[in-house]
Amino acid sequence: MALKMIRLELAREKDHPEGDPRQGYEFIAPLNEAGRFSPDEWHRSKKRCTVRQFKPDGADLHGMLIHTGSGAWAFSYDPLSDDDDETVFRLDAHVLRPGEYVSVKEPDGDMHTFRVTKVLPIP
Repeated sequence: MALKMIRLELAREKDHPEGDPRQGYEFIAPLNEAGRFSPDEWHRSKKRCTVRQFKPDGADLHGMLIHTGSGAWAFSYDPLSDDDDETVFRLDAHVLRPGEYVSVKEPDGDMHTFRVTKVLPIP
């Protein structure tokens, strides 16, 4: 099991018919050889499982990949509040390889789909 840096870029949607590589996430998570997220390994390395949200305006957010209970996972930017948490839909059920898709639900309830564009080893 190894930690990987996963890059997600906004996929095609109504307001972005071509997607947008300037909008997305880079996060660190433990993946097995098949590209699946490992919750057990996350428990051992959760302090290293960070996230950076990036947008075209350059206002990056930095936070952590957290477990929110009941099998749910989220990107959190304020450890003292869950108001900013962005739920990663079924993170533990996805294969995280380039070309695959992941949905993220924003705090306001909007769901967006992102394409995995990179998966790189973390030393």
